[in-house]
Amino acid sequence: MRKVLIAGISGAIGSGIALELLERDPSVRVIGLCRSPGKVPEAIAQSPRVSLLDWDAARPGAAENVAASLVGMLAAAEGLDDVVFAAGILHGAGMFPEKRVEDLEGDALVQAFQVNAASFALLIRALMPWLKHRRFKRVVAISAKVGSISDNRFGGWYAYRSSKAALNMLVKTLSVELPRRCKPVACVAVHPGTTRSALSEPFAASLAQLEVHSAGQTATNILAVMDALDESGNGCFYNWDGAELPW
Repeated sequence: MRKVLIAGISGAIGSGIALELLERDPSVRVIGLCRSPGKVPEAIAQSPRVSLLDWDAARPGAAENVAASLVGMLAAAEGLDDVVFAAGILHGAGMFPEKRVEDLEGDALVQAFQVNAASFALLIRALMPWLKHRRFKRVVAISAKVGSISDNRFGGWYAYRSSKAALNMLVKTLSVELPRRCKPVACVAVHPGTTRSALSEPFAASLAQLEVHSAGQTATNILAVMDALDESGNGCFYNWDGAELPW
């Protein structure tokens, strides 16, 4: 039985990946992490192959609570086959993408780094006992092309860009350590493309000029990237179509 942990399963991309996995693989078991179980689609929440755990990316100690709950659900020796980090924040109360440096707010910067980057690294730290088995496993962080330092030509979006760049560095650094301790493994970042979701909703007017995917299409694309992974892909940053992106 393939065991997949999805952090952020109540979001558009996280739930899309869960639904696609449940539909195409009758043997898959999904462990979903989210802060709002009531927002998880009914088809996921009521599946006997899904276990939901409380997890808030913005809350210190959340990863340790997940590990404590996981102990009673899944023996470390059984391990996780895939970890997908699909949590993220772009806007919220008192937080919106900055157009100029004067728009920067310290609280927004801290929140973006906590949710988009720090929570990923702390979650992987907590899950290490379940990643040491001898089967090939994938650690996939849903990042963003705007987090590419070399590809930044437009500026703005300071908190989101820099927090995604930090996430990318965490992925790259983990990709160096994990093969020493959890081989065989591929730890990668993936840009999902523009997806119709609550995250992109405030920018609907400008999306008409872009290629926009439904959550289901995005999930299919991400899973295709994951299915193609082997150890040689460890430490890479991929676009939704499988092309490599510059860090």
